[in-house]
Amino acid sequence: MTTEASHPLHVPLPGRPAPVLRAPAPARPAPAPVPALRLPPERLRTGILAGAGAVALLWGLQARPSARLDAVFASGAHLTGLLAGYGVLVLLLLMARVPAVEHGVGADRLARWHALGGRYVLGLIGAHTLLALCGHAVHTRTDVVTATEDLLGYGAIAAATAGTALLVAVGLSSARAVRRRIRHETWRAVHLGALLAAALGFVHQLAGPDLAGSLLTRWLWSMAHGTVAVLLLWYRLVVPVRAALRHDLRVVEVRDEGPGVVSVLVRGRGVARLRAEPGQFFRWRFLRRGLWATALPFSLSAPVRDDTLRITVKALGDHTRRIRRLRPGVRVLATGPFGALTAHRRTRRKVLLLAGGVGITPLRALFETLPGGPGDVTLLYRASDAGGLVLREELESIAGERRAALHYLLGPSDGSFDPLAPRALRDLVPDLAAHDVYLCGPPAMARTATANLIRAGVPASRIHSEDFDHA
Repeated sequence: MTTEASHPLHVPLPGRPAPVLRAPAPARPAPAPVPALRLPPERLRTGILAGAGAVALLWGLQARPSARLDAVFASGAHLTGLLAGYGVLVLLLLMARVPAVEHGVGADRLARWHALGGRYVLGLIGAHTLLALCGHAVHTRTDVVTATEDLLGYGAIAAATAGTALLVAVGLSSARAVRRRIRHETWRAVHLGALLAAALGFVHQLAGPDLAGSLLTRWLWSMAHGTVAVLLLWYRLVVPVRAALRHDLRVVEVRDEGPGVVSVLVRGRGVARLRAEPGQFFRWRFLRRGLWATALPFSLSAPVRDDTLRITVKALGDHTRRIRRLRPGVRVLATGPFGALTAHRRTRRKVLLLAGGVGITPLRALFETLPGGPGDVTLLYRASDAGGLVLREELESIAGERRAALHYLLGPSDGSFDPLAPRALRDLVPDLAAHDVYLCGPPAMARTATANLIRAGVPASRIHSEDFDHA
């Protein structure tokens, strides 16, 4: 195991001379971005729960108490159906890419909430279906199979059944065992079915007893669906197209950074108006054959300069392998910026940046731009060997320019010595518990590092990370 950690700037690898530390080439930096509007996660969570409470209140105001078994089943079916419909709206809102939500909550947390909410929604739909079938069977004095055949004869119920099948397909495609085995494009295509499922569910709800009997309730329910539909259309279609026309983003250079790693420089007009902050990411769609159909999230690997954005990409699949074959002039659709892994999350003077592999990209931009004097910023970079260090010369130049600490932690992940163990981290950063920590790396490494940082005394609230696997 090789651990380069004894010098605040850099210790050369065995057999290699120490590099000359150069200041970054002068460039005209973009104006400091104006802080974007951010909705804190606590407020969003409170708003979602308040909405669920309002739906339950709506059900309660219209419920007619009865001791009859079929009425009890029907009442439960109405409540679970309304909550399921509301839940679908929440899931769509979480993935609508509303900037205030993404900037305040963070893409990884939104993805986790979306996944958890999806399980709740499917559970509510299952309960609604079972209660409705039992209620109808009791009411008509038939069995459940006959009740199912009878109910499917109604158009609104047939629409709801089709919508439920689509949502189940979305849920199955998101299971880890399935997600690993299907292409990203297939997963995205299946998820588009959620939009059709929401529309079919809306048709079913309008015909249901909780909405059909009240003009005000139908109006409110329709307004909620209309609002979410407009947000989806605006932020996932209109905004990207408008930005493409306004900024005319095009590839200007593709630069090799190491085995399987390239940096893509994209230039346009008025890029500073995008207000991109170091640590944030865009969803990139390159308009050339083999790439145009998919937009993937990549973090900025450098601050915005001279109307130029830069991402650094490692070839991990068909899509990312094609990126290295891009040529200057290719038009780019970039949606964003998104993400909350920015300077505004900082709460302490001292900051530790902990990167793994190509996870260095957002942290490299933060390493250059986070305010602080000598010793205030430390970067630990974990890689299996020296060949896995991305943007190394730039990191060393930044460290030398701002007199920041830079340590490489090299060696196999299954080695006898773990450089991310609590004691090893405290040895590298003696006052570790007084730091904010920004963390970005492969999921397994990030989970291990988070647990070890907490064991080393860093409060969980001061460990800032984002996982873009489902962004």
